[in-house]
Amino acid sequence: MHRSTDRILTTHVGTLQRPAELSKAMAERGEGSPEVHAQLRTAVDEVVRRQVETGIDVVNDGEFGKTLWMWYVRDRLDGIEGRDWSAADEAYFKGRDREQFPEFYAWADANASIFGYMEDQYFFGAVATQPVVTGPIKYNPEAVRRDIANLAEAVKARPVTEAFMPVVAPASVEVGLGNEYYSSRDDLMRALADALRQEYKAIIDAGFVLQVDDAWVPAAWDRSPEFDLDSYRRYAQASIDVLNHALDGLPEDRIRYHLCWGSWHGPHVHDIPLADIVDIMLQVRAGGYSIEAANSRHEHEYHLWEDVSLPDGKVLIPGVVTHATNLIEHPELVAERIGRYADRVGRENVIAGADCGFGSRIHPQLGWAKMEALARGAELASSRLWKG
Repeated sequence: MHRSTDRILTTHVGTLQRPAELSKAMAERGEGSPEVHAQLRTAVDEVVRRQVETGIDVVNDGEFGKTLWMWYVRDRLDGIEGRDWSAADEAYFKGRDREQFPEFYAWADANASIFGYMEDQYFFGAVATQPVVTGPIKYNPEAVRRDIANLAEAVKARPVTEAFMPVVAPASVEVGLGNEYYSSRDDLMRALADALRQEYKAIIDAGFVLQVDDAWVPAAWDRSPEFDLDSYRRYAQASIDVLNHALDGLPEDRIRYHLCWGSWHGPHVHDIPLADIVDIMLQVRAGGYSIEAANSRHEHEYHLWEDVSLPDGKVLIPGVVTHATNLIEHPELVAERIGRYADRVGRENVIAGADCGFGSRIHPQLGWAKMEALARGAELASSRLWKG
């Protein structure tokens, strides 16, 4: 994983706005048709080109080959089938935030505004049915091979510093997952970890940085009111232990871990503070840690790094632009945010990023404007951090 040795490098988190015609084709015809494959390959090439032209150093494929970030693997894992939701199975949609703000959430649900940008029908198609484990979980590598080939071709002739591919952590796959096959949660989680490890290894072996997305670990505090802090931390620790099992033996300097609080457009007053889980997060066998740091619920948490030491050799990837508002951050503000982290963990240990994926969170025109603000802000920060 490259470091900011002579300037602040830039990246983002993962999902970008998939072209409407590609989403429609994937939703209607599936991923198997040659025509869809050709459209996907062209779209990945275009989104990589645009990232490079915008000034993003560490790029990805926009996650165009996937459905929902956590459940795309249901299409890559044998042993899982989709079923109609029951009222009892929909419990994961509830939580502390919804209990405190029921009128807001009723309005937001009715107006489909929880995620902000709902145009990608292929992305959201994954929530139409519940995934249920009905047999032994086995990984099918066909889709990741396709995604690897598309990204490799797109970056081949372009001046990218590095390319990354996001994947899901075992604990985040578990969200809403029914289990009719494994005798215990431990067995289920171990099976998920063993299967996902094949995807993790394929991406690293292809020469890309692996990003593990794990929004559910912090979001579980809000969504599980039965937790007190001790029981929640035991859950989080067990989730990270399973992830580390999947990462065992893979090169840490090729892995980054993304932690966020679910990133839906809601109050988030019940987000678990980063201070309560940072020690567990830093146990992940990764070389970099990507965190929300630009939205108004978490921007103050840069002070945490005055008391917590970033382990030697690790990189911090704070979000310095956010999907949580339509306002476009001024590059001066982006530079200030970068400077806060550089002052506390060292400029070489900071890569400027985003809070979460833009794909289902914000209008595409605004998402790209935020990426440009990210790049310009990093240029300003670099001129100050390396002046003279």
